[in-house]
Amino acid sequence: MSLFKARDWWSAALGEGEEFDQGCLCVGDVDNSGTGHDKIIVGSYMGMLRIFSPNASKLSDGGMADTQLLEVQLQNAIIQIEVGKFVSCSELLHLAVLHPRKLSVYSVTGTSGNVEHGDQYQLKLVYEHNLQRTACNMTYGAFGGVTGHHSLCIQSMDGMLMFFEQDSYSFGRFLPGFLLPGPLTYNPRTDSFLTVSSARQLEGYKYETLAVATDAESRQDSDLLPKSGGKRLTPDWSLVLGEQALDISVPSFSHSSSSILVLGERNVFCLRDNGQIRFMKKLEFNPSCFLPYASVKDGTTNLLLGNHNNMLLVYQDVTLKWAAQLPFVPVSVRVANLPELKGVVVSLSSDGHLLSSYMGTDPSFFLTPKVDAREADYEQVDAEMKKLQRFIREATRTQDILPKSDGVEDLSVKTTVSSCLDTSSHALIQDMDGLPVPSVTVQVKVKANSVLQSAKMFICVQPPLAVTQDQFVLEPMGVGSTKEVAFSAFLNGQYPPADLTGDIVVSYSSPTELNPKGVPRVLQSRFSLPLALVCVPSSPAKTNKFKITVDTNQPPVDLSAIFREFSVKTEDKDGNSLAFQFLSGAKVTVLASKTSQRYRIQSDSFEDMWLVVKELVQRFDQHFSKLGIKDFKKSFSGPMPLQEYFLSVDNHFQLRVSAQQYQDLLSERAVQFRAIQRRLLTRFKDKTPAPLQNLDTLLDATYNQVIALAEAAEENRALLEQAFVRLRSSTHLLVLLLSLWQGLTPDQTAILEATLLPLLQDTPQLGWEESCDAAVSHLLRSCLSRSPKDQATSLAQTGGPVLGLPQDTTRLKKHIALLCDRIGKGGRLTLASDANVQIPAQVQNLAAPGGVEPIAEVSGDGEEMKHPQEMTKFIKKKPSKKVKKEKEKKDVSREPSEADVKEEAGVPEEPIKEVKKEKKESSKDRKESKKDSSKEAKEPKDEAKKKESSSSKEKKEKKEKDKEKEGKESGDKKVSRKSSLKVKEKKKDPEAGEA
Repeated sequence: MSLFKARDWWSAALGEGEEFDQGCLCVGDVDNSGTGHDKIIVGSYMGMLRIFSPNASKLSDGGMADTQLLEVQLQNAIIQIEVGKFVSCSELLHLAVLHPRKLSVYSVTGTSGNVEHGDQYQLKLVYEHNLQRTACNMTYGAFGGVTGHHSLCIQSMDGMLMFFEQDSYSFGRFLPGFLLPGPLTYNPRTDSFLTVSSARQLEGYKYETLAVATDAESRQDSDLLPKSGGKRLTPDWSLVLGEQALDISVPSFSHSSSSILVLGERNVFCLRDNGQIRFMKKLEFNPSCFLPYASVKDGTTNLLLGNHNNMLLVYQDVTLKWAAQLPFVPVSVRVANLPELKGVVVSLSSDGHLLSSYMGTDPSFFLTPKVDAREADYEQVDAEMKKLQRFIREATRTQDILPKSDGVEDLSVKTTVSSCLDTSSHALIQDMDGLPVPSVTVQVKVKANSVLQSAKMFICVQPPLAVTQDQFVLEPMGVGSTKEVAFSAFLNGQYPPADLTGDIVVSYSSPTELNPKGVPRVLQSRFSLPLALVCVPSSPAKTNKFKITVDTNQPPVDLSAIFREFSVKTEDKDGNSLAFQFLSGAKVTVLASKTSQRYRIQSDSFEDMWLVVKELVQRFDQHFSKLGIKDFKKSFSGPMPLQEYFLSVDNHFQLRVSAQQYQDLLSERAVQFRAIQRRLLTRFKDKTPAPLQNLDTLLDATYNQVIALAEAAEENRALLEQAFVRLRSSTHLLVLLLSLWQGLTPDQTAILEATLLPLLQDTPQLGWEESCDAAVSHLLRSCLSRSPKDQATSLAQTGGPVLGLPQDTTRLKKHIALLCDRIGKGGRLTLASDANVQIPAQVQNLAAPGGVEPIAEVSGDGEEMKHPQEMTKFIKKKPSKKVKKEKEKKDVSREPSEADVKEEAGVPEEPIKEVKKEKKESSKDRKESKKDSSKEAKEPKDEAKKKESSSSKEKKEKKEKDKEKEGKESGDKKVSRKSSLKVKEKKKDPEAGEA
């Protein structure tokens, strides 16, 4: 148990649906027992009056009825209750109860019982006053210095103070400048009344001033008093608080100094009797109630403060002494002396939770008995320890916080797609280019194997596909219960989707013993829509722009047998050709060779061939698996259609650039529009009219520009969504062709697809181009790198630049071409290749963080092309000793090979005379780069040794190499620039794949 928690001594729940507030709690010896023990009196807004007297003997029996002395249902709501000497010629305490339109004074008497039922208490009405105005609150005290009895003062909702002296009404006064009632209290030291007005200032009125002021029957009469010669009521002093007050208290115990305490919304104020501030405490929470009580230290005041964080704080002036946690937010707090326990903190919540508590700890009187000293059996202790640890592990492993995972799932989802299209289409667009848009019905059956709560189903399909209903709310399901739902899917756009699969996501809660509300869980299922949903059969086309050829190792298959739903309306009886007319307008033709085992797919749209190629490959697998042929293989031997793929990349990139331009223009026009509005508003507000100087015309023109730009941006956004779907289709087709070309495994195909399609949708902050470039660059540096050194370098690099919209797609296309080239040369796509690489000894120091700078590929777009001449010098010339020293100071062991620098940094090669000599020169360059890298990887000490004592062979080799390089450079310079560009274009593909 926490030390900072209120210790529960006695508590009670008062009724159901009752409401309580600040004035509904009071403590005192209301039955005049003479024992000095207080009773707890509670009144509610429902008119219920209760009196409690908790003690230790009754608490042990454990019953609320034993502690409750009285419970009476009154006719009216109880606003406030007080205990005092309210009856003349009597020193006994009586109970004053304030109702909205009545003030009642009761006497509480107890009669000792002669039987086991105990004492009996009665509530008798002594007198009452019917009020002419609705009451808000009241206070009592010895007004005017009278001793022996207490008078009452009631504040009405319209600002009138009504004074009652026992059973007679004295007078009434209206407070000046009144708007809303505030807290009211009486200060016996100065015989004055304190309240907080609507002006948020504390005001003090002396009783003598109130008594001699001219009487008024209404507020209008009080406002006319100066005109009629009467004495107008004014406060004796006032202090601006700056916030509304929740309560005012004037402590009257002997040890306290003369103070007035005010609880505000954010501060606690302590004032002297004349209104001067003694101190102020700023609170860091929202207070709910407070109560000053006696302090053991002279000159200080202790304060109980409750807040809305369920905390009860104890302050000594401005110093926090203690904090205790309560189970509720207190609206009223009192300190009572109960039997066998003095200083009990009594707190009340707004919903009737009454708590008597104390703070601190319970004293412990238990003494540990002495044990006989004996030697410990360590083997027995060790065995017991192992046993307990085993129990702990089992309890931790099998705890019922999460549902136990067994072989049976909580929920099973079965999806059935109708084999035929709907007779009556549910599509929103009924017609596309003269072709009807069909729809297909999907039925989902959900079966619960355990109790489920809050089950919901969501349907997700790829754009531009749509469904008739995408959300379903499932009722709470018991064990074995089933639920069936149905919806229709259809095409809802002027372009084909990138994927015909859809996802069904069911979210539910599975209750457990320790978590009855349920543990949230999610189940996902996938379904495939038919190809006939987006295309119809058509006549084959003879000439097409894009062609793809797929090879197999089995005899040709009749296409009409593979695509039965499309062979009904085809004109080809031999089954060698089949055409698919997409609803968006593109036509895809599939041709089967009669002599060879090849199939050609051709169309005028490259990305539209994806769905047909995917469906063709899947149906081939299904067809030959049904025939029992296990060695069926399919491949793609033709060149990779990278240029066709790059058309989709460029189209998507240009639309992204246009979207950014539209956004910038729209921002500029919006700023201009607001500036013109401010100018016009200034002209209109001017008292002396001035000519508008065509500002209204400029405002209309700017408004039209803003609207036109917004419409153009919206149209561009729709085109960008369409372009991204087409780009996804092209990327899927490229991945499929790569997997057929190199026979990639499903895991390798998944890695390649995640690399080329890192995003499922474009966002203004992150687009496909920069994400794909980063993913492809990572593969080129890791599993597709040429040497272990490059992999170690990529492992040592941490961080990188922030991804953003590139300047162009040149670098991305270069990296994708390089990726395809390295895969074609046997590169392995695996995520575990980094761990299997043996790092050379000279590169181990690179693994330290910050030991390696990023290679040129990581830098921003265009940065690696700033100094091509310097880079070519670095590639062709052997670096001098001075350059070596400068490089070793900047980066000790960063020396990429020449081919890598060419491919990664994108630096053009020097022109050469003959293409046949290129292979020889590249082999020499590789040897030289290997020698240079091995030399530069050594420590500077080795380099110093080379300078001092170098052999004659090394000098001769250096001279010969320098001569060869000078000859190369002189020959290179003679070649014209045009010839170098031609040679570069011819040798583009070999350059991308050179090692």
